Amino acid sequence: MSLSSRPSSPRAVLLSLFVACSPATPPTTPPSVPTTPTEAAPHEHGEHGGHDHGFHKDFSDASKFSASFDNPARDAWQQPEAVLDLMKIAPASTVVDLGAGTGYFVPRLSQRVGPQGKVLALDVEPQMIEFMNRRVQEQKLTNVEPRVVQPNDPGLLPGSVSRILIVNTWHHIGQRPSYAEKLAAALDATGEVWIVDFTLDADRGPPPEYRLPAEQVVRELEQGGLRAEVVEPEPLPQQYIVRAMR
Repeated sequence: MSLSSRPSSPRAVLLSLFVACSPATPPTTPPSVPTTPTEAAPHEHGEHGGHDHGFHKDFSDASKFSASFDNPARDAWQQPEAVLDLMKIAPASTVVDLGAGTGYFVPRLSQRVGPQGKVLALDVEPQMIEFMNRRVQEQKLTNVEPRVVQPNDPGLLPGSVSRILIVNTWHHIGQRPSYAEKLAAALDATGEVWIVDFTLDADRGPPPEYRLPAEQVVRELEQGGLRAEVVEPEPLPQQYIVRAMR
């Protein structure tokens, strides 16, 4: 995923929202989703280190990141199908992949919602959206809509979505409790937010100072008006899952 964008860009305050998501990365490599390429040195600190600006990174070279984000080896530790099984996505529903990056989760979400459903693939990096648009056309994913969004706003209508998936991206977002309020407003009556991110001792993911304990993620979501809990048990070897609802 990528929710953190180019530092020089006005959008780049944060995420490259946009599973959204991230392939295997060397030990201290931070993901915007999945990551393997070495990340540039951060210039702001995440809340785990006492700040709330999120981890920023340049995700403008979508083709380069696709080599790691879409690496088939990622499936072994990301367990995408197991994650989606837990989410209980209803056919014909509208779901969001926030920080979708190159679209690792997008075809799977498309299949889960079916032809009557809708997948909104969101990212702050325009080149990630261009990459996903090509992917959507090539794979004929007619129920998928990639969108560029602002770093501080997912741009979702009130009560419009049933599931929001945020994979390897929450640590990129700044002012997370305020962002959580906007996610809460976008959920329908039975809607849920699902956050997947790296544990503090994972051998991949962002630098240690940007990692967020699951309990902190729960607290940030609750500050945004959601009820949240850590999902246990879950199948991921190096990550945790947090579920939240209104």
